[in-house]
Amino acid sequence: MKQLASTFFILILITSINSCSSLSPYKVPILQGNIFADEDLEKLSTGLTKNQVQFIFGTALIQNPFRDNRWDYYNSVTIGDVVVAEKKLTIFFNKDGTVEKWVIETPSEES
Repeated sequence: MKQLASTFFILILITSINSCSSLSPYKVPILQGNIFADEDLEKLSTGLTKNQVQFIFGTALIQNPFRDNRWDYYNSVTIGDVVVAEKKLTIFFNKDGTVEKWVIETPSEES
């Protein structure tokens, strides 16, 4: 009876040690920059004013006072050391202050 109890105890101990070793700590997703969805990008069109663009996307992450015709929006989601999603939107305005064109970039991961 004593040997059965000790065998049972050792079996429970080994099982609990193995199960604990497979656990990893929770890593919080970190959102950085301006969050914009595909629905927001569908609203973007030439001829929109700066106020309309700011209403859709919020304040641009980068607004260079020396280049007033370009706004940059950047968005990334990181979990631990892994970049899950990354997107950059650059909007160019003409001399009248309306949208002339835009570029959407999805930077690739560096190896």
